[in-house]
Parts: sequence; C-alpha cells; structure tokens
Amino acid sequence: MTMDITDFSLDVFSLEGKVAIVTGGNSGLGQAFALALAKAGADIFVPSIADDDGTTRSLIEATGRRYEFLEIDITGPEAPARVIQDTLERLGGLDVIVNSAGISKLAGVQEFDREQWDPMVDLNLTAPFALSQAAVEHFIAQGSGKIINIASLFAFLGGQSSPAYAATKHGIVGFTKAYSDELAGHGIQVNAIAPGYFATALTATTRADPDASRQILEHIPAGRWGEVSDLMGAAVFLASKASGYVNGHVLTVDGGYLVR
Repeated sequence: MTMDITDFSLDVFSLEGKVAIVTGGNSGLGQAFALALAKAGADIFVPSIADDDGTTRSLIEATGRRYEFLEIDITGPEAPARVIQDTLERLGGLDVIVNSAGISKLAGVQEFDREQWDPMVDLNLTAPFALSQAAVEHFIAQGSGKIINIASLFAFLGGQSSPAYAATKHGIVGFTKAYSDELAGHGIQVNAIAPGYFATALTATTRADPDASRQILEHIPAGRWGEVSDLMGAAVFLASKASGYVNGHVLTVDGGYLVR
C-alpha cells in the first residue's frame, strides 16, 4: 500500500509501547543504546552476568519506562530461551533485540590461541545468533520485529592483534545479511551498526597516548573521537518504523573513517 507523502509523521521514530532486549545494556555503548530506546518510549530488558550499581535502572526509569534485569550468562545453552521467556512474562511483549554485548582481547597471531578465541566467538557471535534465533518464532507470529546487531569497523578491516574480534565482527555482518534475507518477508528487519573509534573506557589508554590518538584522528574526517551519544539516534532509527524498508544494512557511525 502506497502512503501519500503528506501522511508522513515523525511518530515513525516513536517506540511507545515497545519492548526491547539490550545485551550489554549496563555499560558503555550498550547502556547508551538502552537509554536511547527508553527515551523513544520502549521498556528495556537487560540480561547480563552482573547488574551495575543501579545507574542503568535509574537512567531508564527516569524516562518513565520500565527496566527489568536478569542475571544470566547469555552464552549458556539455556540462556536464549530463558531471556525471551522472561522478557515476555515481565514486560508483556518483545519488539526489538539489540545484540551489543561483546569483548575484545588483544594478542599477536602467534600468541592468540583457543583460550582467547573461544570466549570471544561465544559472546560476540554465537550469543547474538542464539538469542535472535530464539526470538524468531515470536517475531514471525506477530508479523514484526527488529534485530540490531553491533558490528565494528573491524567488520571491514583486518585489525592487528585482534584476529578473533575481527572474525566475529565479519561474522556478525554475514549473519545480519543472512537473517534479513529470510525474515524481511515476515515484516522483520535485521540490520547492524558499525561504530568507529569512540571515547569510552576501552579506548582510554589509546586516547591518552598522543601519538596513537593522533594517528587515529588523522584518519577520521570529522577530526574527533565519537561520543556514545553519536550512536543513540542510529539505534532509535533502526529500532523504529522509520527503518521499515531497511534490511540487511550495516550503518557505519565512524566520523567518516572508512572513506579516508
């Protein structure tokens, strides 16, 4: 059905009445994603191995939205079904999944072994697949759903000293495209966000090194490190009706890093 352009409304960006799962939602970029969706109207469910100090709950509830937490290792075999079930029972629905939990361990190729590789693959790649797969039946039944995977610039680059991280982020992009291809016909959008270099705790050491920071900034046309707030609009867009015809896309939020 064709919509007259005069019928367009900014209400398409609203998440009022929606429910979102945000893995890794208690810190860093994940916390920003959770708050962005709450500000847009969504209730938030955060599964994690540990709760934070109450900051995330306070931020979410200050928006007037509900916040639920489940202490769980999302890489466990029973975790996906438990997370979906608890979300439906506690918040009464499920509309959006943001797969943002992840880790990065650095080591040269000769030193990087299975002990470092396996946990990163489990959390960065297998967990997003398993949680998304567990939600598919629900999404298909309701005829809608949004899956937002968090990739990285390392989905496009090699990345020295980070073979597993680069591999998992390449994998996330492939997974995003494969799922979007099959699920678009059911009214489900599967997309990804690829953040660039952001001013977070993970990059504090690099930013404190004048030479390292300069080399990175020289590669960013915007000339600055990203702030977590730079990602919040992208998350709302991909979680809302505004992106209803966006499928299998990887949205880079990198200040132009990849074009230089």
